[in-house]
Formats: sequence, structure tokens, C-alpha cells
Amino acid sequence: MDHGNHDMGSMAPPPSMNGSSTTMPHRKIMMHMTFFWGTAAEVLFSNWPGTSTGMYYVALLFVFALAVLVEWLSHYRIIKAGSGHVAAGLVQTLLHCLRVGLGYMVMLAVMSFNAGVFLVAVAGHTLGFFLFGSRVFKKSVEDDKRSDLPPVRC
Repeated sequence: MDHGNHDMGSMAPPPSMNGSSTTMPHRKIMMHMTFFWGTAAEVLFSNWPGTSTGMYYVALLFVFALAVLVEWLSHYRIIKAGSGHVAAGLVQTLLHCLRVGLGYMVMLAVMSFNAGVFLVAVAGHTLGFFLFGSRVFKKSVEDDKRSDLPPVRC
């Protein structure tokens, strides 16, 4: 068996990854693999919020609101008693889809490894649970047991 001579005559080499190729634009990507403090972050979308401090605070507010919304969806009753089974099931399914999607968006924002984003995500979940899940604003203990969606299981 001849292992030394492989005919690769017409195969072109792969494009260069160091930016020297004219067909591939050179873009240096900075990824953090540990938590960091700072306003120059990339949260959820490419180049957002960028280097603008004001847009960084908008991103923090957005992540905070997403986390509160996830908690609201987890504890609020939207479906009225006596609703049809099919209609109630469809609404539950839509709410579950929305809750899971928003929860994953919060998770992806936290994966930016920005400490500020992490803190506002935890604060949003905390405030959301306090407002919608705790007994502070419940009229009765029975209100505490009813929700349109089952608890989130990790």
C-alpha cells in the first residue's frame, strides 16, 4: 500500500484565517470567558450596545425587563376559569413558548460574561418573583398555587 503519494492536484488550499486573503475581511473578535466589568460589551446582538455608555444602560434595562417578564409569565393567570380546553391549551402553549424564548434570551445575555448584565438579570428575576410569585401581593393562599404554566424545571 502506498501512503506517501496522494494526488490532490485540483484541490485549492483553504482561505487564510489571518486576514491576508482578499476574499475574507479581517475582523478581530474579542470574547470574554470570565466575568468582566465595563460598558464596552456585546449583548444579544452583534455590536450592541457597542462602546456607547448610554446604550449599555439601555441594554441593562432591556435584560432587566426580560427577566421580570419571564417571572410574570411564570406566575400570572391569564386564562379565565371556564375557558374551553382547546383554547386554554393553545394559550398555555403560546405562553410556554414565550416564557422559554425570553428565558433563553436572558441566558444568552448573561453569556456575554458582563458582570453588570449578570447582576441586572438576577435583580430582574428577583423583583419579578417578589411582585408576582411571592405571597406579598396575594389575596389568599389559594392564589399562590394557581398559575397558567407549570414551574420551570432546570
